[in-house]
Amino acid sequence: MAPMPYLGQADWRAGRALCLTDLKANVSVYPVSLLFYSPPTCLRHEMQPSHPESPKRLDAIRDRIASIDWQGRLLVRDAPALAMERLYDIHPEHYVNLILGLSPGEGLVALDGDTSINKHSLTAALDAAGAGCEAVEQVLRRQGDRAFCSVRPPGHHAESTQAMGFCLFNSVALAAQRALDLGADRVAIIDFDVHHGNGTVEIFQDRPEVLVCSSFQYPFYPGRHDRVNRENIILNPLSAGTGGDEFRRTVESSWQKAVARHRPDVILVSAGFDAHRDDPLGGLDLLETDFQWVSELIVDMAEQHCGGRVVSLLEGGYNLPALSNSVAAHLLALAAL
Repeated sequence: MAPMPYLGQADWRAGRALCLTDLKANVSVYPVSLLFYSPPTCLRHEMQPSHPESPKRLDAIRDRIASIDWQGRLLVRDAPALAMERLYDIHPEHYVNLILGLSPGEGLVALDGDTSINKHSLTAALDAAGAGCEAVEQVLRRQGDRAFCSVRPPGHHAESTQAMGFCLFNSVALAAQRALDLGADRVAIIDFDVHHGNGTVEIFQDRPEVLVCSSFQYPFYPGRHDRVNRENIILNPLSAGTGGDEFRRTVESSWQKAVARHRPDVILVSAGFDAHRDDPLGGLDLLETDFQWVSELIVDMAEQHCGGRVVSLLEGGYNLPALSNSVAAHLLALAAL
């Protein structure tokens, strides 16, 4: 089947008003559809044998969601790989060529002390970004209400010219750019990983059409772009040991006000679950109920401001039971179950 053409600006304007009206009018009548993307190539990207960012993360999520009765709301979808030239929307060509040139035929190549690539990593990264972009396109075209991309490598630490923190390309930034290319005026990105989404902030700090809200442990890795002062950048640093009550108090009013002021056409989520108290790479004290709460908060903001449109991409989370249970809580909230 031939790919659908991009929406023109006039088509988007006409369709957007109808979509917002339909979603707000029918949210309590019709079941929510939640598109689920998880390209199998994402399982082939591997780093060191004991590395916490492993294919087992996606296996654990798959097994957990298979145990839930989704009442027909979870729809598994395939997505095309991102065309290489689409990376240039966010990452300059010289950076993309650098990463391409480092891709090994066999074994591993270290990009930094934490991040390595094997011969499958670039394909996995393109498919992860492709899933995010396809999810945005389908949600904006009203082919699904919301979407979740269970993908790896993650992306929110990747700056425009710097791979780091297990990330090669910034998938959520590429998805935001796809939304803008399709006619959205404004996009909001909510990032609730234990580690600050430095790459997303670096990429969008001087682009007021994209709002970035980031909660993160502070001081902590990566220690970059965590003091940016822009109207479209909302930073919510959390001290080590912060639990659910303080997390909720910190982000609720801050994010609600920022999203209401920004009036996005879609909300994207960098969904990191390494703020869980059992995660080996973090020092916060959140539980599955807190991830359910923040997911419901995001859905509420989306219902108020952008017709319920939410596209979420997996970022961190490295304790497999905590990760899989937290993702389940996130998806149940997105599916309104």
